[in-house]
Amino acid sequence: MKRILDIGHNDLRLFFKSKSAYIWLFAMPLAFVYFMGFANRGPGDPSNRRPPVLVENNDTNFLGRALLDELDTQGMWLLDPTNRESAARMIRIPEDFSRRVMAGEQSKVGFFKRDGSAKSDAMLIEVRLVRALIAMNSHLLEAAAQTDNAPESITEEQLREVMKKPNPVALDAKFAGRKPVPSGFAFSLPGNLVLYLLMNLMIFGGASVAAERRNGVIRRLMVHPVTNLELVMGKIYGLMLLGAVQIGFFLVVGKLVLGVNLGANVPAVTLTLLVLAWVGGSLGVLVGSVFASEDRVVGLCVLVSLLMGALGGCWWPLEIAPPTLQKIALFLPTGWALKGLHQLISFGSGFGPAVIPLIVLLVFGLSANLLAARFFRS
Repeated sequence: MKRILDIGHNDLRLFFKSKSAYIWLFAMPLAFVYFMGFANRGPGDPSNRRPPVLVENNDTNFLGRALLDELDTQGMWLLDPTNRESAARMIRIPEDFSRRVMAGEQSKVGFFKRDGSAKSDAMLIEVRLVRALIAMNSHLLEAAAQTDNAPESITEEQLREVMKKPNPVALDAKFAGRKPVPSGFAFSLPGNLVLYLLMNLMIFGGASVAAERRNGVIRRLMVHPVTNLELVMGKIYGLMLLGAVQIGFFLVVGKLVLGVNLGANVPAVTLTLLVLAWVGGSLGVLVGSVFASEDRVVGLCVLVSLLMGALGGCWWPLEIAPPTLQKIALFLPTGWALKGLHQLISFGSGFGPAVIPLIVLLVFGLSANLLAARFFRS
């Protein structure tokens, strides 16, 4: 056991002697966490989503403007016309909207589909549009009752005064029966941490094993009373220590700087990431044992980690991916790692829903560990 610890501690010391290690461990992942979190933040929180909608207001009177404000109050993300391709649905307010409503006549608000938009967002927009229209009718009736005037004589000031009043009854509507789409830093932090944790440990592990075998370091180590298994476990232990440093740094930054709500799930999040570090370290030692060229090892590790990251949901939420891609993710450690992490971070679940992803990750780690020990060469 002491030899395993000595090998791991020595490898960790050598890793941090390289200045480029700091860039790949901290600077590069942090830049991607911020960029992707900013790009995918969206308005509001993922448990009470504000779906993007494009509203064409053809009414020049005050009721059209008031309806826009009510749509915003009901939790819609009103897009600028230049971003119309991002809209889940389109709403059109007719040009005679105010005149017909004030005259007591029926006025139809257009509701249009957009191909390729998420069904969950479309349903949410439809529900909130109905709520906004009901709220507008209620405001008009209340304004008419307070002024004792006919509805057609209501002014914008009177209507706005009613709309400003707090509602005696509040409705807090959230997703039910289906998990919301992760967004913002709650998506980018686990996604990029999984990607770069796997990539770094595979590259550092594979390149170091290939270089030490080529330079004869491993053969010199074999002169001492150390077995192949101890060498493999020592290498993997050192890589797990390296992963623990990266994990600790990003959890602290995520909590204190980016405002990611880890809550009481920090131990479970840390455990999931440490098991993934075991998987990445074992895969790195395996690749370094099979291939002799460091350049080939680095290229293969980068390619494999990027593919696993893309297919496993590190770059985009699997909730919006096609069903085929969601099934492919279940064959990858990145897919299961993110499945567990999003349960803990984005959805605020307890440890229970993360147990199965953790067990699957343990199976990946054990399999990679056994393969690394089987193909290790001095």
